Amino acid sequence: MKTSDVQRAVAAASSIVAELGLPAEVASVLQNSNKLALRLLPCDAFARVAYAGQEVAQFEVALAQRLAEIGSPVAALDPRVPPLVYERDGFAVTLWTYYESISPDVAPADYSDALLRLHAGMREIDLTAPHFTDRVGEAQQLVASRDLTPELADDNRELLSATLRRLRRAIAERGAAEQLLHGEPHPGNVLNTKSGPRFIDLETCCRGPIEFDLAHVPEEVSEHYPDIDQDLLRQCRILMLAMVAAWRWDRDDQFPNGRQMGLEKLGEIRAALDVIDRDVPR
Repeated sequence: MKTSDVQRAVAAASSIVAELGLPAEVASVLQNSNKLALRLLPCDAFARVAYAGQEVAQFEVALAQRLAEIGSPVAALDPRVPPLVYERDGFAVTLWTYYESISPDVAPADYSDALLRLHAGMREIDLTAPHFTDRVGEAQQLVASRDLTPELADDNRELLSATLRRLRRAIAERGAAEQLLHGEPHPGNVLNTKSGPRFIDLETCCRGPIEFDLAHVPEEVSEHYPDIDQDLLRQCRILMLAMVAAWRWDRDDQFPNGRQMGLEKLGEIRAALDVIDRDVPR
C-alpha cells in the first residue's frame, strides 16, 4: 500500500473495529506490501486492509469460513464480529484472529503435514476459483506491456515472456490431476502458532496440480510431501519464479525491495532453465 495512504487505512480499520464494539486504541503495522496488516489493541484483532473494489476479499472470507469449519489449518476469522468485508474511505477491511508466533520458522515436516491437511480439506470444498493458468496469464500481461512494467529491460522481458509461455504450456500438457490450491503457501503465508502451522492469505487460491503449491515452499518441506511428480515440481518452480519476477516489475508493486527481488529471481530463472532444457520442449 502506498505510504501516503497508510494513515487513512489505519484510521478506517480502527473506526470499523470500534463501531463493532471492540476497543481499538492502538494500531501497529505488522506488514505493508500490496496490502496492510495491522494488530489492533487492546481488543487484539488482526486486520487486513486493501483498496476497495477488490472483490477477492469476499472470496477469501468465504473460503476461510468453510476451511475452518472442517478443521483445516488456516487462520480463523475473528469470531467476535460478523464475517464480512467492511468498507470505509476507499478501503476494504477483513478481521481475523491474531495468533502469537512461537518461533519464526516451521519445522519442515510440520510445514509439509499442514499443507497436506490443507489440500485434503480443499478437496472437500466445491468453490469456483481461477485456474493457475489464469494467474500465469496475468503475469504474461504485465510482461507484455511496457506501460505496466516500464523498468523491465528488453532482454529480461524476453526471458520472462518465453519462460511463462513455455512452462505454462508444458505443465498444462502433462495432464496432472488438479484441485483447489492455496496458490502461494510460501513461508511468509504460514504462521507458527501454539496450535500448529496455520496458513493465511487465501485470496491467491486457484485450481491446479499440487506441485504448483509445492513450488512455493522450501525444498526441505516438499521432500516430506508424499507422491510428488518431481519433474512437474521442477517445472512449477521455474514458472513460479517467472510469475514472482513479473509482479516485482509491476509499476504499481508495493513490495519492499521489489525491484531487487525481481533481479534475483531473473538470475534464478536463468540457472534453472539450464537444468531443464533437455526435458521441456521449447
